[in-house]
Amino acid sequence: MVETASAAEIASAVRAGTVRAVDVVAEALERIERADPVLCAFTEVWAEEALRRAGEVDALVAAGPPRSSGPGGGGGPGARAWLPLAGVPVAVKGRHGVRAAVPLLAAGGVVVGATAVPGPGTAWQTWGLGARGRTVNPWRADRTPGGSSAGAAVAVAAGLVPLATGSDGAGSVRIPAAWCGVVGLKVTNGRLPSRDRTGLAAPGVLARTAADAAAWWRAVSPPTTVDADASAADTPSTTGVDMPPSVPLTAVWSPDLGFARPDPEPVALARAAVDRLVDAGAVRLVRPQAPPLLLDPAPAWLALRTPGADPAGLADAHRVRAENGRRLARLFAGAELLLTPTAPTAPHGHEGPGDVYSTALTWAFNVSGHPALSLPAGFGTDGCPAGLQLVAPHGREALLLAVAGAAGKPSGRKG
Repeated sequence: MVETASAAEIASAVRAGTVRAVDVVAEALERIERADPVLCAFTEVWAEEALRRAGEVDALVAAGPPRSSGPGGGGGPGARAWLPLAGVPVAVKGRHGVRAAVPLLAAGGVVVGATAVPGPGTAWQTWGLGARGRTVNPWRADRTPGGSSAGAAVAVAAGLVPLATGSDGAGSVRIPAAWCGVVGLKVTNGRLPSRDRTGLAAPGVLARTAADAAAWWRAVSPPTTVDADASAADTPSTTGVDMPPSVPLTAVWSPDLGFARPDPEPVALARAAVDRLVDAGAVRLVRPQAPPLLLDPAPAWLALRTPGADPAGLADAHRVRAENGRRLARLFAGAELLLTPTAPTAPHGHEGPGDVYSTALTWAFNVSGHPALSLPAGFGTDGCPAGLQLVAPHGREALLLAVAGAAGKPSGRKG
């Protein structure tokens, strides 16, 4: 398989018997060995276990689908494909990420290793420490990839693996997705299991295409979940690629959510990406009765995240959460999507971000719990990618993925 093969293409070829999972995984391991000394995307690589697991997938393919799966792996309307991730190399966030990857293994995926996360005592400015050193942005080594799902974004952007798991407590999937030029999805808080005691973090995925992110979503969510939020706009086709919406979805654009102070270039790149979605017939911009003005979630997020926080601070945090929830409910009563830049700045150097939090436009939706997705939005004058953030009502992950699918494939692989 070529390095740029998507998860859907790999799984289809493995199920058809035109390529072996063992060979796909061996090639991925070779790419990691070749590139990781520079990128430092991985903390651990589990080569022996990955090849063993790939051999098991090949044996399952040789045995054929169970009878209940029906011809071709289908089982009637709403049924899931047999081994939808057959032989797909997957990276997991951190050494304990395998716990969240059990559904991916059941779908035929093969975990190849653990990706870099912030090291002990790592300040906000670095966000990634691999086995061989500091994790670097694959587009410019002097820039950070973002975090905390730093290695996951780098591994996907560099073509080492087509899928990597993440977790998002303040933008930890969406920011590195934006700064590395890949798709990053944070699901609705509480919809999938999370180890975060505060409830601010939710699982997510980083992928090169919206279709691959959708394949992850179908694998990790219960069948009733996918069936319940499927519609004409977000029902997967028989090719495994989510179909674009049949009619434009109403969307509201906000460059700053009413409180942030983003730099002009990320705003311009995100707005140009919105215009492309409009031209593709995926969205239709509408003017809300009132602009989307949220309260700054920073104090609320910090209070909710801090053990033993002052009771007055917690009370104010709950007030901000409730008020922003009301404002977002009003917005989504008149529109199906909210669109913003993903990050307020371009990727900064490893020395640090200065006074601007990269989370300025993302952590509001960790506090509110809404699903959100970062979509590649082009490149800045520094040569680094930027992102467009799509936010949907609670439980509408499939809607986000369908709209992202209408945007087409990312502009390229770096590595």
